Amino acid sequence: MATMSLWQIWCIAGIVLCITEIFTPAMFLLNLGFACFVAAISAALGVSSLIQVIVFAVFSAVFIMWLRPLLIKKKVSDTPETVEMYIGKTAKVIEKVSKNEGRIAVFGEEWQAKSINDEEFLPGDDVKIVKNDSIVMYVEKA
Repeated sequence: MATMSLWQIWCIAGIVLCITEIFTPAMFLLNLGFACFVAAISAALGVSSLIQVIVFAVFSAVFIMWLRPLLIKKKVSDTPETVEMYIGKTAKVIEKVSKNEGRIAVFGEEWQAKSINDEEFLPGDDVKIVKNDSIVMYVEKA
């Protein structure tokens, strides 16, 4: 049975962290994933395990202090333009929308939705998007 090299373990950890970032978009785990890749390079060069851990720690700190603010700034600057294009648009209800839950479709995309004034809307109804909170669109009668 073949054993994995340390550089392969670092790469797998980096890939797992980068994929996990997709589900928790805080731009934190991505930086740790990048640091894993740098540690993988050091492992491939044959440095000791202690040095690999130090390389990981140093590059994690550097990426979190330098790269994360740039990524967050880019993410935040893109958000208002994207969200604003939905406000005031008419959407189609695809799952019953109430004050607690529901789904709508707009521009060919599906979004979670909630009624802004406790009305209920059934699939097929047209609604107007009046507000956005993260991934939830708040709607009223169109």
